[in-house]
Amino acid sequence: MARFPLHLVRTRLGFRTVCSSRVDLAPALPLSDTQPPAASRKFPASFKEEFQIGDNLFTFETGKIARFCNGSVVLGLHETKVLSTVVSSKGDAAKDFLPLTVDYQEKQFAQGMIPGTYMRREGAPKERELLCGRIIDRPVRPLFPPGFYHEVQVMASVLSSDGRYDPDVMAANATSAALMLSDIPWRGPIGMIRVGRIDGKLIVNPTMDELKLSDLNLIYACTQDKTLMIDVQASGITEKDLQAALKLAHPEAVKFIEPQIRLAAKAGKDKKEYKLSLISENTLQRVRNLVEKPIQAVFTDSTYGKFERGEALEKITQDVKKTLEEDVDEESLKILPKAVDTVRKQVVRERIIRDGLRLDGRQLDEVRPVYCESRYLPQLHGSSIFSRGDTQVLCTVTLGAPDDAQHLDSLVGPSTKRFMLHYSFPPYSINEVGKRVGLNRREVGHGTLAEKALLAVLPSEKEFPYTVRITSEVMASDGSTSMATVCGASMALMDAGIPVKEHVAGISVGLITEVDPLTGDIRDYRILTDILGLEDHLGDIDFKVAGTREGITAIQLDMKPAGIPLDIICQCLEPACKGRRTILDYMEREICTPRTKEDRSCPLLETLKYSSDSLRRLIGPLGVTKKVIEEQTGARLFVGDKTLTILAKNQSIMQNVLEKVEVLVGREIEIGGVYKGVVTSIKEYGVFVEFNGGQQGLLHISEISHEPVTRVTDVISIGQQLSLMCIGQDLHGNIKLSLKALTSSGNREKKVDAGTITPVEVPSQSSSIRDPSSTDVTSLEDIKKNSEVHEPSSTNVSSQEDIKKNSEVHEAALSTPSILIRSAAECDEGERSNLSKKKVTKKNDVVNPKTLKIGTKLNAVVHQIRVRGLVLDLGGGIRGMLRFEENGRKDFSVGEEIRVECSSFNSKGIPVMTIVISESAH
Repeated sequence: MARFPLHLVRTRLGFRTVCSSRVDLAPALPLSDTQPPAASRKFPASFKEEFQIGDNLFTFETGKIARFCNGSVVLGLHETKVLSTVVSSKGDAAKDFLPLTVDYQEKQFAQGMIPGTYMRREGAPKERELLCGRIIDRPVRPLFPPGFYHEVQVMASVLSSDGRYDPDVMAANATSAALMLSDIPWRGPIGMIRVGRIDGKLIVNPTMDELKLSDLNLIYACTQDKTLMIDVQASGITEKDLQAALKLAHPEAVKFIEPQIRLAAKAGKDKKEYKLSLISENTLQRVRNLVEKPIQAVFTDSTYGKFERGEALEKITQDVKKTLEEDVDEESLKILPKAVDTVRKQVVRERIIRDGLRLDGRQLDEVRPVYCESRYLPQLHGSSIFSRGDTQVLCTVTLGAPDDAQHLDSLVGPSTKRFMLHYSFPPYSINEVGKRVGLNRREVGHGTLAEKALLAVLPSEKEFPYTVRITSEVMASDGSTSMATVCGASMALMDAGIPVKEHVAGISVGLITEVDPLTGDIRDYRILTDILGLEDHLGDIDFKVAGTREGITAIQLDMKPAGIPLDIICQCLEPACKGRRTILDYMEREICTPRTKEDRSCPLLETLKYSSDSLRRLIGPLGVTKKVIEEQTGARLFVGDKTLTILAKNQSIMQNVLEKVEVLVGREIEIGGVYKGVVTSIKEYGVFVEFNGGQQGLLHISEISHEPVTRVTDVISIGQQLSLMCIGQDLHGNIKLSLKALTSSGNREKKVDAGTITPVEVPSQSSSIRDPSSTDVTSLEDIKKNSEVHEPSSTNVSSQEDIKKNSEVHEAALSTPSILIRSAAECDEGERSNLSKKKVTKKNDVVNPKTLKIGTKLNAVVHQIRVRGLVLDLGGGIRGMLRFEENGRKDFSVGEEIRVECSSFNSKGIPVMTIVISESAH
């Protein structure tokens, strides 16, 4: 009988589980097939609504998860799912405003990633999460009923993301559906859609890849018949094209509304009775009788400033409170400021609708006085002051290296951002005392709006590789500081010398409407250009529009009522365009083109290419070498993928860094490049030079000077420092260097030394900086000129061909970007081919320069072919020359051996040879 481990024996056989090496008998169970009934499980009922928009199938689902919320919905599109939950406080409202909180979160598990933070947890909300929360908040908030001041919290979370679509629009639609299902009073639903445009064709719900190609990113939210929110980023779209996109977006967004209504009919809760904090008609009428005339007196006096007007209105409120303190209860006193504000709102709106008069006496389409100043802080890379009325901002620009770009950690979109605009709204800008804490949703939203407005005119990364950071400090605020930031930042960019295409300006447009109390329809309205802060508070919309002279680059529309018809919104685009162009006139008078390189104070940026081994030497152990260079020079070094980027404040610092880097690792070797080196060894045929961070190069004896050099040691010594030009690479892989390529043939030196070398600056396609130590520069034009003026004589070895060859070296430096590095096999094959062409000189023909006499016959090898003759290799490092005869042979080839006879010597001692006809070796 097989034996089984005790812990595998079933309990029903009478054994208990093994514990502490002890086996106990269990009471025997009746051997019956009847098992006790399992506990009943209650599965939650889930409801689903599927609908299609274009080629995309969307799904609303509720009841499966987050069932304890007032309302929860999961919206799915392909592999992307977003959960939105809504919860309301259960107590009575204790405030006089709606405390609505919208939190949007993208956790890394949604894309199968672990957070890269130290604790491996998601930290504080990122900028993108704050912005997406604002996208949800702006269309949802106006639809809560007046007087509903209970705390409401919306939490939207991305459960999974395939990276194809941005989940922000999905989160807004899921939030609308969750509010519809909840018992919270809300006058929805809403629909939200994204529209792009590629090659003039509008695309509904574009993918992330399509958005990269799109010149329009429009987010549109609406109810069945009214617009609630517009958010636009564009590349100069015209007002006409934008209206076409808006008219397409509205019916597409409405397609999200009907499925929400069907889902609410299946699974929605009955709306609860919440206490509304409304002002009674009797109280409102009493307050109106007391404050209407004093308020009119304040608003009809255009001499009031922002704070004077505010103090006068506050005094009116305190006077009314003293008057009614004995007649009304404590609850009514709490809402008294709200009643005064309601009357103030009615008085101002009636005056604008009836008389067309604004608070400061301006016309409806009039822009406040504008003041512009660029280069307010000359020490900075770029700066400007922009004032419009009492609103004032100070903008600064700071340039950095590509590695200074912001690293983003979001589910969709780019991983880095090289252009950043940071907006700051300090308390002193409105004469208040406050505490600065963390990221502020309003500051992030305003800064991002200005950033989107300027992206359309920025140069490409290839054209301008710097990282750009703009800071906007609000110095004084009286309405539309975000649009003032656009204007000030545009001027600061030009002040920094950034090649922006044109100026961008922004302006805010308001709307005052008169509504029929019975039908709710708009009977009359007025559009206000460049609204004040109080006009923003008392008006219906804040329509921010930014752009160039020709088109719109960014829009943000927020509103207080529960929607405005789209045709009225479109009418606001024309006065916004006129006001924008008026402001651009002021900006262009101050600065209209980017400052030149000589007139700006931005840092220098240099990018060099190196091998991975070279960069490791530069960084050093634990980055010590790199840190030492940065501390000694004040520059910043950034190491990338086989690239080194140097950021220096000025040219002297840049040159200092380049010299230090060149000593350590050198720079990319290029034909025509000029390098400093030290002679390490001397041979009969030339010298070896160490240069460019330890690399070895060969300076052949023929490349030392235009004059013939018999002995290398006569002109060059070990340890001597030379500036040399790279002219190529030989078959053995040695880098070929030239000294004479840096000197003109008309200025030949009798003796070469480091102090008399005159390097020539050779333009290159790389960003390397050449040796600036020389002041006597011989250019390519000088070399060509010399080649025309100095006609070579028949006895001069350095003839016109030398100069022509020298010119060709310079031209090669302009056209050839880098050295061709051959493999070992190619070098061996080239060496064998070269040896096969040359024949070894006979032993008895070895030339001794001391015994060479007229009449000596020997075999010579053609070394060079010139216009008037040949340069011959006579052996033993001796060169001779042979002049072509008028009717003689001229079809020689390099490496060919011929029989010659020494006929004479020229004035410099060079042997002149003639062909021995009877003994010529062909």
